[in-house]
Amino acid sequence: MSRTVMTVLGVVLALYVVFGLVLPALFGLFKFLIVLALVAFVVVAVVTVAGKFAK
Repeated sequence: MSRTVMTVLGVVLALYVVFGLVLPALFGLFKFLIVLALVAFVVVAVVTVAGKFAK
């Protein structure tokens, strides 16, 4: 009986860790990477346009 209870508690704890800690961290990382990529795109676009107008 105690083995079943411990298994259920382990599964609940694993689900809490995955949905409470890991997934929000991954979504935060993806949001950071998307913002970083957008900033890099804007910088490259501005440098490219400035280079074409300088000629």
